[in-house]
Amino acid sequence: MMKHFLYTLLFFIAANYCNAQKFKPSLNLAKGNTYFLTTNATSTIVQTMSGQQNTVNLAFNFRMAFKVTDIADTVYNMEVSYQSLSMKMDIGGNTLDLDSKKNDPQDVPSSIIGAMMNKPFNLEMTKTGKIKSVQNIDKIVLEAMKSFPQIDSARKEQVKAQFMQSFGPNAFKGSIEVGTAIFPDTPVSKEDKWAVKTQLESPAKAAVSITYQLADIIEGNYLIHGEGTIVSDKNTEPAHINGLPVKYNLNGSLISDIRVDKATGWISEVKLKQAMMGEMQILDNPQVPGGMTIPMTFNTDVNTTGK
Repeated sequence: MMKHFLYTLLFFIAANYCNAQKFKPSLNLAKGNTYFLTTNATSTIVQTMSGQQNTVNLAFNFRMAFKVTDIADTVYNMEVSYQSLSMKMDIGGNTLDLDSKKNDPQDVPSSIIGAMMNKPFNLEMTKTGKIKSVQNIDKIVLEAMKSFPQIDSARKEQVKAQFMQSFGPNAFKGSIEVGTAIFPDTPVSKEDKWAVKTQLESPAKAAVSITYQLADIIEGNYLIHGEGTIVSDKNTEPAHINGLPVKYNLNGSLISDIRVDKATGWISEVKLKQAMMGEMQILDNPQVPGGMTIPMTFNTDVNTTGK
């Protein structure tokens, strides 16, 4: 009986010790090493126009390389490059298919994307995954555009604006930081929680607030669970889509389960679900006098691996 009691007591002491033990999940990257992220995302967008529902299905895939060129205190200087990028959009049975691996001179958008591949730009990332700066990515877009003198200047400006909206410094910072800024500022115990705030720029400027929790530590990995909200910025300047001034009023939520390599802090796997709903407002303009309000919903699934 005494032996059973002692074993039980030791078990609870060990369990409490494990729960109280502090961990500091963070990036611990090595200078000269290259780390990869491969992302596959699908999104279903439902828009209601004049009482008619239209569904847009998107599939977005990319692979990126992050080479650590220098480490200054708690900041990593990196050379980052796209290795591949593709997007498929289905609208009412009509399909748009862009792919950096295409070799079709007639497909100018895919050719522009292809010209952007393996061209490094610069990024500064902290040990907690926050992105301090993104530099020269706009130059890559502009250089890719120069490769196609056959595009007239008006069309080139339109395409450039669309590419910068998706691949410009602010858009890139927001989209990547949502996946990398996942670490606490101070050591945490198992089941502890911490809050992280980031900013999205595309498709709409929005504030993202996520509460993360250290769910478990197994097989050399931290398991981190995240739940958060997304709220679009109503005071931001209108975006321009195909020449139309557009504002978004969207709210949503996201849930993520993240597996992080304990030694390096680099992502092993992310599974994220995001839901948003609200409306897109086309403001008064010569093409749409009086403007238009379009109710819409977004449902997105994202899978990312560190390969």
